[in-house]
Order: sequence, then structure tokens, then C-alpha cells
Amino acid sequence: MAIEKVIIQNFKKFKNPFEVKFNENINLLVGDNESGKSTILEAIHVALTGMYAGRNIRNQLSTYLFNREAVEEYLASVKNEQPIAPPEIMIELYFKSGTLPEYEGNGNSEKSDGIEGIRFTISFSDKFNSEYESLLKTEKITSLPIEFYEAKWFSFSRDEKMPRFIPIKSVMIDSSNYRYQNGSDVYISRVVKDFLEPEDITAITQAHRNMIDEFAQNEAIQSINEKISAASTVMNEKLSLSADQGVQNSWESSLVTQVDGIPFAHAGKGAQCIIKTQLALSHKQAEKASIVLIEEPESHLSFSRLSELMGVIEKAASGRQIIASTHSSFVANKLGLENLILLSGDNCCSMQSLKTETFEFFKKVAGYDTLRLILCKKSILVEGDSDELVVQRAYMDTHEGRLPIQDGIDVMTVGGVTFKRYLEIAQTLNKETAVVTDNDGNIEAVKKKYKEYEEIQCIHIC
Repeated sequence: MAIEKVIIQNFKKFKNPFEVKFNENINLLVGDNESGKSTILEAIHVALTGMYAGRNIRNQLSTYLFNREAVEEYLASVKNEQPIAPPEIMIELYFKSGTLPEYEGNGNSEKSDGIEGIRFTISFSDKFNSEYESLLKTEKITSLPIEFYEAKWFSFSRDEKMPRFIPIKSVMIDSSNYRYQNGSDVYISRVVKDFLEPEDITAITQAHRNMIDEFAQNEAIQSINEKISAASTVMNEKLSLSADQGVQNSWESSLVTQVDGIPFAHAGKGAQCIIKTQLALSHKQAEKASIVLIEEPESHLSFSRLSELMGVIEKAASGRQIIASTHSSFVANKLGLENLILLSGDNCCSMQSLKTETFEFFKKVAGYDTLRLILCKKSILVEGDSDELVVQRAYMDTHEGRLPIQDGIDVMTVGGVTFKRYLEIAQTLNKETAVVTDNDGNIEAVKKKYKEYEEIQCIHIC
């Protein structure tokens, strides 16, 4: 079971319908901060499970889920007494053909027939029409009336669905911010549920109870309890300290998981990330999931630790679709450049959608250089190291001593013969890019060489 395509509208940063296509196996979302990588993962997860930030989306409806520009346009129309329709969040998942025939139909935004998928919306409910009309007449609306909204799921065959009954499941893994009440408790609980036999649990319970009994029988504790009781004047009752017997499984919250003898919460961040990712992947719910969503697996990890984690992810990918976000060239190279999906603003493309010779070129260059153009705000491409020094100094002289990178501009030495490889990505992603090249005494030759870029606003040949 796999997702072929996702369309997102009015959800967080994506106002206009935003489309991204996926491979059946591994997909790596790469882009600058705020490019929408996390939003794409959240959109897929909420459409398949109904869960957002660990809670049911129906209990999490908020104006902050909506694209800010769309909300502002709506509020401006209300203020001008020409109200437009309240904005609607729409997320569509297009499944691989033959995955869910009962979900096939044309109930999608493209009105395409014979397509299998699910449509999730957070939209104004018609059953509140009279209340809404009254609100417009009697009150000044300064925020989105979210109380009139509902979250709904429909198959492309137009049947309303409940997320718990959608056959395709996803699991969301964010090792840098994995929600748990206490890392130790969750780890112990997971081990107990997945590995221990009933007699093992009974033995732990008995040992825990014996430990509490020994605490109460300790001479020092008994002496302390006598002092407390003698000093107490409350209802002439005997007071004492005791370890809580609690309920049958209270030992789970009393024990502490250790990593090489160090409590889990005090272990290195890298070790925590790997353990939490492994836990999430081995969880019984995750085992049922055919879609695994991973947020920046490289967080807090060295190359050796990251290599270890990549092995875990590659193993998990067997028979499942992996969609991960990353800033790491190591992750990109380890899991395959052919799996990269490049994001910039509202633009998106895969490495494989580039010209064959361009794709083959980037497969051979260092991974860091592959991602630099994608991750910067703007770029300047130069031929050699000396050119880079000149451009850096010229920028400093004209920008009060600031380096280009301080303004989000990456100056890259790429070699004159490979300018067009980088420019293809820049053009596809609408990334503001300047080429600084010498003219060898023949300006017309340079103009002719880059003539195809004359009308492209984001590309500047200098």
C-alpha cells in the first residue's frame, strides 16, 4: 500500500493547491527551513489517522491550522461587508492503483475518474448556517469562527469515512521531540508488552512489593516514623512514611531504564534518538502501518550513529513506504539521491524529474554540494576558488562587512562547465540564483551560451 500523490490546500503554509508525488519505497523531503517539509508529513498523518500533535484532530481544531493569508482575506471581506466563503482545509491522498478499489471514484479536486484515494477536509458546516448568518449581522468577526467547523473524511467514491477504519495506516516518528510521559516508563512498558511472559511480569511485581516491604522494615525508617508520630498532634493518629504500594502495575513508573548504566533521561541525545526511533518502529501500531513518516532522523547524531540509524530505517522500509524530511547530505546519499524531493517556496520537484545528464551529474558530486543550492535562500555560482574570494569580499564591501551567508546567500564554486546543471534546479524551484563568470574577452559568446535564461526572472547571468 503506497501513496502516489498528495494535494494540500489552505493547510498551514500551503494556500494554493500544492502537489507532491512519491516513490513506492523511500522518499526524502529536502528544503530550507519553513519550506513545508513537516507540514507535508503532518498532512499525510492527519488524513490517514485523524491524529495531529498526538491528539484527535477533532479536539484540536484551531485557526492556526489554516493558511494565514487565506484567513486574512476572509476577515478582510467580512470587515468590508462583502463576506466570502470561510476558508477550507483540504488534503487529498492518491493511492497506488489497485490498493483500495472501494475508495475509487472522481470525488477529488481534479475530478479524475478511476482514482483511489481519501479526501480530508476541515470546513464550515452547513448545519450552522443560521447561527453564522446571525453572527455576521450582530457581531464584529475578528477571528475565524472555528466553532462552526467540522473535520470529515471521504473516499474518492464520495462515501464518508472514519479514520480508524481507513485500511492504510501511518506512523509519525520525530526522534528529537517524541511525545512520551517519561522516556523510561514508555520503554519499560513497551518491553513488558512486547517481550515479557506473564510469569516474568509476576516475578517483577513480587520483587517490587518485597522492595517496598523492606523499606518499611528498615531500622532507620522505623526510627524516623517514631519521631514523626511522636511530633504529630493530628487526631491522635499514628503517622508514618511508606513507599506507595499503588496498583498492580505501579512498578512500571518506579523503575528507570538505563543505557550502559546511565538513566535514559540523562543518556546522550544521540542514544535517545536511536532508541526512541527503534521503539516507534517496533511498536505494535507501527508494525501495522504501511506508511512510515520520519522527521529529520539526523537530529543529535554523529555520522557513525546516523549510519546505524539509517540501517534501522532501511530495514523498516522493507515492504513499507518511507517519507522522511532531512537537511543532511549524509542521509540523502545513504538513502539514495534518486529518492530526493526538492522543496522551495510553493515549488517542488524530484531529482529524477531533472534531465538525465543533470541527475547523473549530481549522483557523482559530493552530497553537500547537491543540497546547498536547495537549502539556501539565494545563491551565487562562481567558477573557481579565487572567484569565490572576490565575490565574498565584494559583498562584504557593499553590505557593511556582512558575509553573504549571513543573509542566507550561499556562494558556491561549481566550475564553469557545470553552471547549467545547477541552473536547472534553480529554474525548477524558482530559486534566486546569480552566475558570476568571466567573459574571456567575448561578451557575446557568454550571452549566447546562457541565452535560454534571459527571460527567467530568478536567474541572473553576470
